[in-house]
Amino acid sequence: MHISISNDAANWYKREMLLNEGDQIRFFVQYGGCSTVQKGLSLGIRKDLPQHIAASTQAEGLTFFVEADDEWYFDGHNLSITYTQGEEEPAFHYEK
Repeated sequence: MHISISNDAANWYKREMLLNEGDQIRFFVQYGGCSTVQKGLSLGIRKDLPQHIAASTQAEGLTFFVEADDEWYFDGHNLSITYTQGEEEPAFHYEK
């Protein structure tokens, strides 16, 4: 599994979550929402410390990661996160 995040998306998270350089952000599985890879589940995000990283990337001084116990959610897909100016939130793209 691989994670990529655009600088615009990383900066959006930095602004919206009041993050500082060096902060670590976890993507985790949560019930509800909608996803193209797992019905009835979606990704949540929170500032957290990694324990057992399955994948990670850095952008704009932040580290974004997925823990090993959430890797099943991606069903063999990579995660790409983008942001377009004027949108309300970043977009998740799942790619095989």
